[in-house]
Amino acid sequence: MKTAFVFPGQGAQYVGMAKDFLAADAELNRILEQFDAEHGTKLKAIMLEGPEDALKETRFTQPAILLHSIAALKAFSQELDLRPDFVAGHSLGEFTALAAAGVLTLPDAMHIVHKRGEFMIKANAGVPFAMAAIIGLTSSEVIEICAEAEAQGLVRAVNFNTPIQTVISGTQVGVEAAGELAKAKGAKRVLPLVVGGPFHTPLIEQASAWLTDEMQNFEFGTAAMPVVSNVDAMPETNGDAIRAKLVKQIISPVRWVECIEFMLSQGVRRFVEFGPQKVLSGMIKNIDKEAQVLNVDKLEDIGSVKELLLSQA
Repeated sequence: MKTAFVFPGQGAQYVGMAKDFLAADAELNRILEQFDAEHGTKLKAIMLEGPEDALKETRFTQPAILLHSIAALKAFSQELDLRPDFVAGHSLGEFTALAAAGVLTLPDAMHIVHKRGEFMIKANAGVPFAMAAIIGLTSSEVIEICAEAEAQGLVRAVNFNTPIQTVISGTQVGVEAAGELAKAKGAKRVLPLVVGGPFHTPLIEQASAWLTDEMQNFEFGTAAMPVVSNVDAMPETNGDAIRAKLVKQIISPVRWVECIEFMLSQGVRRFVEFGPQKVLSGMIKNIDKEAQVLNVDKLEDIGSVKELLLSQA
């Protein structure tokens, strides 16, 4: 059975995340403590003890989720030798996928996403913004709604999460106008999201330039297995090509449905999500109910996942 490893993005974090993995792995503690020393932060304390408001800050959320996801993958790999046919991640999670595929080291990936988080917030330059999830309408319907609402203010469909869940992002006025239109057109729910900026829109285009400069300081190796990109839902192994796609990713939609559909078309039938909570697992089931979806959030999850996989070997 072909397998893909997938990694969540921002929003999956919780206070106490990765606690069991850190308690069992001295190297992860060393990497986290080195990160705090280099950046003048208290990421380890924020992850383990909160407060939640601090953990929600994009510059902390991104390296925290990345570390948790790689910690889960590392602990799993020590128990079972399962090589994925593809790796993919949702927005921030794409950087985790790169660490999993050996394109970036874990410390380098954590540094880059920490800076990425800072850039994405700073780039908005004070424009009132919002993001919201539109549930119950097709992606094409949401795209049309955004085009109609654009007269009020910039708003774009930015995360195509499931066939009937699409996230919109942009100016506060534009997102509110699109949300009202969505309700009028039969959306089951319009859910405002707590975020630090209008992610994946032209409003934070400056972040792309800053990230380009930052990533030039790091080596992007050849991926050990294909990484499916958010930008075009196509596989890539070349480090320079991957770096170029990550710059585009900041202001481009996350084509998650297409990423999953591509992997399904290549024969993938099993998806293993590594990281906090089960956000992607739910999305994948809504894309293909027949796919096998497994999740490793905590150390205790590994035993049951290992048992199931061995039974299928």
